[in-house]
Amino acid sequence: MWMHDHTSFQVAQLPALQDNYIYLILPRHSTSCLVVDPAETVPVIDACQQLERQPDYILNTHHHWDHTGANLELKRMFGCKIIGSAEDKERIPGLDLTVCEQPSTSLGGLRVRVIETPGHTRGHIVYLIEDALFCGDTLFGAGCGRLFEGTAEQMWSSLKRLARLPEPTRVYCAHEYTLANLAFASRVDADNPALSMRLKQARACREKASPTIPSTIGLELQTNPFLRVLNDDFRRHYAMRHGIEQDEISVFAHLRRKKDRL
Repeated sequence: MWMHDHTSFQVAQLPALQDNYIYLILPRHSTSCLVVDPAETVPVIDACQQLERQPDYILNTHHHWDHTGANLELKRMFGCKIIGSAEDKERIPGLDLTVCEQPSTSLGGLRVRVIETPGHTRGHIVYLIEDALFCGDTLFGAGCGRLFEGTAEQMWSSLKRLARLPEPTRVYCAHEYTLANLAFASRVDADNPALSMRLKQARACREKASPTIPSTIGLELQTNPFLRVLNDDFRRHYAMRHGIEQDEISVFAHLRRKKDRL
């Protein structure tokens, strides 16, 4: 378990399954917590016992089993309310409260912004609390989610929305994919000097069995090839190299297909 400080809360980062992260959001001066995308039950129970916290809410970003696998058991044990997208009302186990795009709602004494980010799935949402973005499988360290249900246009629109958040915003994604994503980034953006530094840092983290997450929006803008599509020079050079149109969606879609083939 790794701890991260924010003004009104702490984040406990829990490893789960092969490469998942579960997050506990711990409001200060409280005995409750919010659980983001609980893939497994045991890591959450152990962390709550250690931290002396009671889960009040589960925040699901989307319906996939590796984000909702512990929903029903945690609900049975703690009576917590499960929150997810209205699009997933028939697909998230134990769903109690459905949410859609909204600038601010109160959960556990914290102000939470819900942002709809379709693409990976049609009902994917992310949660922004102060300067912490819990983004599930929309944005990864140096990558983005596969298009299982949505279109390239939808995913690109979702990524652009996240790219407009303040650069210091910390990115808490749901998987430890950073090294593999940086290997791909190095192939398609070889002249980017920021990539070699990030790759060196990521390797050092993983050698110590430490997470490469959270990153920041600013770091993703510099080194994530999918967000680098916003850079005119990168987009133009990539399009010319591959003989495709230079508009953002064409370049993003080509990058996503190229990554899918690896």
